[in-house]
Amino acid sequence: MVTGEIKNKIDALWDVFAAGGLTNPLEVIEQITYLMFIRDLDVADNKKAKESNMLGIPYTSVFADEVMIGERSIDGNQLKWSTFHDYPANKQYEIMQEWVFPFIKILHSDKDSAYSKYMDDAIFKIPTALVLSKVIDSLDEIYSLMDKTTSMDIRGDVYEYLLSKIASAGRNGQFRTPRHIIRMMVELMNPTPQELICDPACGTSGFLVVASDYLMEKYRNDILMNKQNRDHFMNHMFNGFDMDRTMLRIGAMNMMTHGVESPNIEYRDSLSDQNTDNNKYSMILANPPFKGSLDYDSVSTDLLKIAKTKKTELLFLALFIRMLKVGGRCACIVPDGVLFGSSKAHKAIRQAIVDDNRLVAVISMPSGVFKPYAGVSTGILIFTKTGHGGTDKVWFYDMKADGFSLDDKRAPVKESDIPDILERFKNLDKEVERKRTEQSFLVDKQEIIDNDYDLSINKYKEVVYEKVEYPPTSEILADIEALNREIDKNLAELKALLNDGKEEESE
Repeated sequence: MVTGEIKNKIDALWDVFAAGGLTNPLEVIEQITYLMFIRDLDVADNKKAKESNMLGIPYTSVFADEVMIGERSIDGNQLKWSTFHDYPANKQYEIMQEWVFPFIKILHSDKDSAYSKYMDDAIFKIPTALVLSKVIDSLDEIYSLMDKTTSMDIRGDVYEYLLSKIASAGRNGQFRTPRHIIRMMVELMNPTPQELICDPACGTSGFLVVASDYLMEKYRNDILMNKQNRDHFMNHMFNGFDMDRTMLRIGAMNMMTHGVESPNIEYRDSLSDQNTDNNKYSMILANPPFKGSLDYDSVSTDLLKIAKTKKTELLFLALFIRMLKVGGRCACIVPDGVLFGSSKAHKAIRQAIVDDNRLVAVISMPSGVFKPYAGVSTGILIFTKTGHGGTDKVWFYDMKADGFSLDDKRAPVKESDIPDILERFKNLDKEVERKRTEQSFLVDKQEIIDNDYDLSINKYKEVVYEKVEYPPTSEILADIEALNREIDKNLAELKALLNDGKEEESE
């Protein structure tokens, strides 16, 4: 978590952009991302050059002696951050706009970088030389502080703090699922170093980042000390798709700043025939966009076989089932309507999960979790793809608190059900004796079938009403009369005081 001087420096950097007229948080982060990439390119190139020199291996720098920008030949050293960051503001701006930015846009042929794949349509939007100069100085200060910290993941923390600005600024908040909710879902799924993880609507790659952090915390030595595990973690494990190229750039950078060298972050319409992944992934973690309806023509025919619908929330569930390999697991956020919707398509997708696969858990979340951006109630579905059933008892949990207030402020509070959810999920066998009046309990598959595959917790939860006894009506009326007499007495005393005051003024 970013605190202290680094946090203050980032806030000051944000203010530089605002003062320069760049106020859209997504655009600000994108411009910072470009500059971080440019700086990291220089640092990584110097590091590779030194390592190659030590090993006696030939190495060709990306900043070769002469770099072709269009039809112009440029001295490559002029494009290095370590060179131009000391130039006067106007010279910096000229080099960045005319040389450096076009240079990083032609690096898309470098297949080793997920980020550089999506630079073709990148636009340099920093408005003036003065703003650019201040931004470069601020980034140098931030990196200097980062180099001094002992945190293992300071670069990732810094980038996560930048991304939190999207939400706090109140724009494009839909791109960010609350970090603590993602962390809870990852811990519930408990991934291992052998997983192949996918988020088909990855946005800023929040689920993939948290999964990578969790794996590094729990299996650091197994990953770093085992060549096969390390290669899998760095190059194959994490897969994310999105249709917004800005999100792809930011998401790829987010993964790389968290230590994943080459995440598979791709431009793809996950719901279309463009997505051919089938029986591939061992784990899906997602909070896909629920933006309404699509045309049948734009949806993969395979998905329509499971549930013929135009609603994205149902199509994504069908997609998750298709993309998972047998034995693969999914934890995804869905709007409450998915759990109890009465349409034929709603019932079909729930039936597919319950009858044809293994539904494990339904966690109902309070409506304030996504405030201030949306007040919609949501739930978490956890299931395993089997292709031949396996649902026995389904665990329901009624989350009432997540550690933050459920109003628009979302201020930290002491109450949180998350630790209880994690503990109980690890010991589902102990939930058998729980009553329907409690916060969590198990429900037999047959009961769910008998209720038209309704998965809303209110369908099964029993509410105990406490009997409240009120005093007799005559006693209540007597109390009201006593209060009225007291009010009349006080009013009389007040009038007397006011009259005495008037008499003194007339004298």
